[in-house]
Amino acid sequence: MNHKRFKRSLITIAGILTFVQLQAFEKVGVTSFQFLKVMPDARSTSMGEAYSSLSSGADGMYWNPAAMMETNIVSLNLSRVDYLFDTGHYGASVSYRYHGFAFGLMFMSVDYGDIEVTDVAHLGYSADGSYNPGLTGEVIRPGAMATGLGFAQRLTDKFCYGLSAKYVREDMVVSEASVLMWDMGILYDTGFRSIRLAATMRNFGPQVEYYDYSYPLPQTMNIGISANIIGESSALFRQTRYHRLLMAFDLLQPRDYEQQYQIGVEYVFREFVALRSGYKLNYDAEGLTFGAGLRLKGFSIDYSYNNYGEYLTGVHRFSFSFSR
Repeated sequence: MNHKRFKRSLITIAGILTFVQLQAFEKVGVTSFQFLKVMPDARSTSMGEAYSSLSSGADGMYWNPAAMMETNIVSLNLSRVDYLFDTGHYGASVSYRYHGFAFGLMFMSVDYGDIEVTDVAHLGYSADGSYNPGLTGEVIRPGAMATGLGFAQRLTDKFCYGLSAKYVREDMVVSEASVLMWDMGILYDTGFRSIRLAATMRNFGPQVEYYDYSYPLPQTMNIGISANIIGESSALFRQTRYHRLLMAFDLLQPRDYEQQYQIGVEYVFREFVALRSGYKLNYDAEGLTFGAGLRLKGFSIDYSYNNYGEYLTGVHRFSFSFSR
């Protein structure tokens, strides 16, 4: 790509992200499809979700579609989240890179479990003297899902961008809604040591209607930076063969909250064992995160734990990934 073409592409993408960022500052109190804020993969969440500049391959479909270029030819990610109130979140994504292009597919689902219906008309004591707290005998099973397709292109050896389209549906039994939304992102390798920069816009699209009321999507804007502090030739400070210390920082601008900050760190020994931790600032309940992972011959198994404060239980995540 010649210099003029790259410059035009960069200005266009920067303009899109600037427009989207301005839209994100139009704050609202409530947004729809809150399950999209629950990220499924274990590595990112163990690092406090400071991940927009770190994602690669298949997990780029969750975080930054441009990152699908940062992988081997094929990448796969499978995740499970044991979330609050006995709900389960599941995710699967795959990406394929071909020369200067990459393509991705993702799927997420939420299992809220069986919910017994109650009604005040059924309150009272039965003939055998037992008390009925209002159970009608009816059981409902709400749920939600998202599926998406992504595309990424490398414009230079340092710069790439990506776009993805997601169809999202939520069925709350008494009402349901669906919408098509978009993610977009850029990833820039500065060429100085291992510093990488990223900007993403997630969940951008029209408002969702429930009961004749409209609610905006949980739109978020991320700006991130990451680098190896300790590592091989690209490390910022110390050069070492067997140890790697990675640090990342993200600034998050959500649609329904004040500006938030995410910090993450990962220590890796011989590219085999990884220990991770992070912290999320300006969140109502979330704060400390940590986890670990094992890597061997393209296979990875990861675990993360998120602390949700004094009154809520912690959240566990498990991920399996493969790349070649």
